[in-house]
Amino acid sequence: MDIATCLKSLLVTIQQYRDSRTVQHTAQLQKQVEELSSLKCDGLLSSGQFLPTECVSGLVELAGNPSTSPALTSAIISLLAQLSDDASREVLHSSYNLTSTLAAVIHHHGNTPGDPLVLQCLQVLQKLTYNTRTFQFSNYIRELIGFLLTNQSQEEDVVMPCLGLLANLCRDNPLVQSHIKSMENVRQLYRTLINFLAHNSLTVVIFTLSILASLTLNEKVGEKAENIHQTFQLVFNIILNGGGTLTRKYSVDLLVDLLKSPKVADYLSYQHFSACVSQVLGLLHLKDADSAATESLGAESVSGSTLNFVEMLLPVALGLLKGLDPAKGDAHLRKHCHRITHVCTLLLLCCQDATRSLVSSQVSAQLCLSQVEILLSCCHSNSPLTCLPPVSGSDLRQLCAEALLKVLELMSRLRQQVKDMETSFYRMLQDQRTVTPVSLALTSHHRERVQTGLALLLEATPLPDFPALLGESIAANNAYRQREAELTAKRVAVQEVPPPWMNSSTMDASGGNKSVSSLVEKLQTGMELQEPTKDSPLSEIIDVYEQKLAGFASKESRLQDLLEAKALALSQADRLIAQYRLQRAQAEAEARKLACLLKDAERRREDLQGELGNQVLEVERSRADMKELLQHNARLQRDSEEHQTLKGAYNALLNFNETERLLKELQAAHISLSKQNDTLRKNHEALQLHRDREKDQERRDLEETLDVLRKELNKTEQARKDVSIKQASSLELQKSQLESKLKQKEDELNKHSAMIAMIHSLSSGKLKS
Repeated sequence: MDIATCLKSLLVTIQQYRDSRTVQHTAQLQKQVEELSSLKCDGLLSSGQFLPTECVSGLVELAGNPSTSPALTSAIISLLAQLSDDASREVLHSSYNLTSTLAAVIHHHGNTPGDPLVLQCLQVLQKLTYNTRTFQFSNYIRELIGFLLTNQSQEEDVVMPCLGLLANLCRDNPLVQSHIKSMENVRQLYRTLINFLAHNSLTVVIFTLSILASLTLNEKVGEKAENIHQTFQLVFNIILNGGGTLTRKYSVDLLVDLLKSPKVADYLSYQHFSACVSQVLGLLHLKDADSAATESLGAESVSGSTLNFVEMLLPVALGLLKGLDPAKGDAHLRKHCHRITHVCTLLLLCCQDATRSLVSSQVSAQLCLSQVEILLSCCHSNSPLTCLPPVSGSDLRQLCAEALLKVLELMSRLRQQVKDMETSFYRMLQDQRTVTPVSLALTSHHRERVQTGLALLLEATPLPDFPALLGESIAANNAYRQREAELTAKRVAVQEVPPPWMNSSTMDASGGNKSVSSLVEKLQTGMELQEPTKDSPLSEIIDVYEQKLAGFASKESRLQDLLEAKALALSQADRLIAQYRLQRAQAEAEARKLACLLKDAERRREDLQGELGNQVLEVERSRADMKELLQHNARLQRDSEEHQTLKGAYNALLNFNETERLLKELQAAHISLSKQNDTLRKNHEALQLHRDREKDQERRDLEETLDVLRKELNKTEQARKDVSIKQASSLELQKSQLESKLKQKEDELNKHSAMIAMIHSLSSGKLKS
């Protein structure tokens, strides 16, 4: 079952229980409450929806009614305790008046302090009243204070929540402090509290110290140096050795209260203070930032004694800004926002003349920018209506906005000392997302936030791109704050009116409801005066009737206010939708323009790619042609060299006139060899035609041809010898010369043989081609 369905069923069951308080309706209502308790209800009240508001209002009313069974009251209080997280605690305290309701439950069951229901109410009240101020004259608050003061000697399960609740009520509340001091048994209370200082539980000790500090800090006994030194020693021991986050949180709160007193701040230089501060700084990165990062802030100004620890504190404090994981949920994000606020407040307090250079050397523009981006994304991630203010002051977006203001204020303070800080600061001011936190600051009830918002507005107004939606956002914030204030006032006014079970103990709730129903019927039929009411006087019934009518009128007014608020939100949503549509149209036009440019670029790319392919083909063809030209050039070079060789040989032969006859014979031999070369070429051609089929025959033919060539060569050699013999007689004197010449001729013949082989190879190549 989802939460919405469960809430609807619960609202119907509450109405049925009001009409008839039977056992069946009681069991059904208790079952519905337990089913809702089993669901995850985080942020249910901070959503501002009508259904959760009505359910919680009805449950608070039933819990405070003494005729409600203790089991049902306990189940309701358990559910309300589950709803009282950090975001909803202030709403339950101020809007639903849950504090007075629980005080009434304790008053009705105060005769048995050990009752589990009383203990449960004390525990919820301690959580509910932490860091909140309770008005002394609210319903049953004085009775609650009396109960707490008279039950300090009970067992530890009762004493601890009583002391914690009393510490919450006394802190920063002069009216409650004066009321306690004016009581007759205040001395007995002091003696009891002093005895608790020797308790074995550190939580009880710190609760006791907090109460004593609230009651005696501005009196003579509280200003004694010895008492202050002992208090500091106890507080630091508890911070360093405390048994949990709750104990340390109250210890740090007490230390902050002590540091706010100017007389107490003068005693900060006691002998162990430096060592204690050093040890506490070592715990900052290990403990809860809400409590630990606050030893480091102290009062609203940094004293001279604290400045000595800035150099040691800054690296640890800046290290607390790391480790944000948005996947861990809203609780982790709230804790990180508190952490950023505390650290930035500390850095702003340390930006004095003595330590400004130290702070500027530790803080970088990139660190501030990263924190601003995280906070802006958180401010605008929950709802598209980013200009709407949060439902309550403790809402997540409110925390993010406060932390963002602190970071921007720090950037403004350090923009002249840190590199790139000024550029980053003005760039963030021109971001459209800064409209929400600046408008929330300008419409805040806190003077400091308004001053910060005005300072940022003064810096951002001259900028060219400063967001223009600030006025609309401020107007929307004011309208929502006005309606929220009206709703809160009406709700508190209705709940502050004592119900009939608080005014008269003789009137039963079920009987009263029946009397009201019968009175309505009689008023409708005109017979209200004919039959007097038997159960209770007429005036009481009329009072009940008027109270019920006032409650219905208040609910109707609240529904009307909610409807108007929803209408305002709807109009603002329409305006934002129109702006979004305009921006979307502009974006679509820009996208179409970019698409056309992209198509042109694609077309040009395709053309250029085709041209590039053609160029590549041309280059490949050119390379092939160049390669062929180089090969042809090499062949021509070889032919030229052969031609030059033959020409040289021919010229050498022409130089020998005396051997003209021999030359003629050699020419004849050359002619014969040429003919033989022709024959060989023809044979080679024939062999080339039949080489695939008759390779063996080709080899034989080649061998025969070689034999013929050898024979011819032998004949030529024999002829040469014959010629030599014939010329031996006539050329006796030239024998030696002729022998050398003959050797040259032999060389030439060898060259001719080589030429013949070359010609043969050339002819073979031509046939192949």
